[in-house]
Amino acid sequence: MHNPIMTQALGEFIGTLVLVLLGDGVVAGVSLKKSKAEGAGWIAIALGWGLAVTLGVYSAAFLGPAHLNPAVTIGFAVIGKFPWSGVAPFIIAQMLGAFVGAALVWLQYYPHWRETHDQAAILGTFATGPAIRQPLANLFSETLGTAVLVFMLLAFTKGQWTAGLNPIGVGVLITAIGFSLGGTTGYAINPARDLGPRLAHAVLPIANKGGSDWSYGWIPVVGPVIGGIVGAVLFAII
Repeated sequence: MHNPIMTQALGEFIGTLVLVLLGDGVVAGVSLKKSKAEGAGWIAIALGWGLAVTLGVYSAAFLGPAHLNPAVTIGFAVIGKFPWSGVAPFIIAQMLGAFVGAALVWLQYYPHWRETHDQAAILGTFATGPAIRQPLANLFSETLGTAVLVFMLLAFTKGQWTAGLNPIGVGVLITAIGFSLGGTTGYAINPARDLGPRLAHAVLPIANKGGSDWSYGWIPVVGPVIGGIVGAVLFAII
């Protein structure tokens, strides 16, 4: 007999893999040399990430709640919307899915890394970075973006949705956050989405890569966790 939490965790692995494969994939297409999408810009990235999240949710929702984000899982657990016993399995699955998704992006664009000599662009394909490096401002950006995300996800649970359309609403939400709040830090708003691919960047033999910017790497982990808790608690007290 299947353990329901482990079945749901499998969904988290699959969904986060799809999310990162398609999300980091659009960044790679825009950023890497000799890609047919090179130079398509922020609009392509924001829309691509919104679609990536939508499809990630669809790919996981038949197995579980499709959080695909430790900040969502922790925020929901804090207000009693998710059991604490499932938090660790979910986060492990999300991290593994993000790592594998990033590794697949590396393979998909394999010839293009050698053609690309901008180390920041290569890292940016995997992980986020600030437009202006100012830790407190960067932390606030990630906290605010994730608070909006989690608050809205909880609000969606109270709305009237035609069956099967909720993931499209989530994708619209991610796109809106990207357009409106994402220009400061690249809007990780998801610890797994940043840390898993950053680890992949660190360990994979990617041509022309530089450092993985671990001095910044704590911000897209800590900020989203704080924001997820803040968004969930604000929703719970309204």
